Amino acid sequence: MTEPTVDLDRLLAGLATIAVVGLSPRTDRPSHQVAAGLQGLGLAIRPVRPAIDAILGEAAVASLSDLTTPTDAVVVFRNPAEVPAIAEATVAGGHGALWLQPGAESAEGARIATEAGLPAVVGRCLWVDYRQWLAGGCNPGLSR
Repeated sequence: MTEPTVDLDRLLAGLATIAVVGLSPRTDRPSHQVAAGLQGLGLAIRPVRPAIDAILGEAAVASLSDLTTPTDAVVVFRNPAEVPAIAEATVAGGHGALWLQPGAESAEGARIATEAGLPAVVGRCLWVDYRQWLAGGCNPGLSR
């Protein structure tokens, strides 16, 4: 499946708050490193992780439906089999975009988001793209 083109410059420029689904409290995990890096660059994070009270100094919620306000993007670090349900919750919660990190790629999840009118970025690292964008060198392109 070829994903629709996503205007990464526009998407990245609109980020202020992101939900991070599958954010690990373990500092050696990619989800923790990416979220900490993005937080350090000024983005507000909303950890989504069951059975955890707080991560990176932010209160965690068990699921996207527990967030009281929509975020600009939902960043996913979960097994691809779980992504379609996460995409449905992203749409239902009024979040702005779905970002599937490497390892969380799901054509079905991307389809659910795009059919609802949301940008879906698949298989790219938000931390890498956001740093490049801040430096003025983002590589806009296909959401894969």
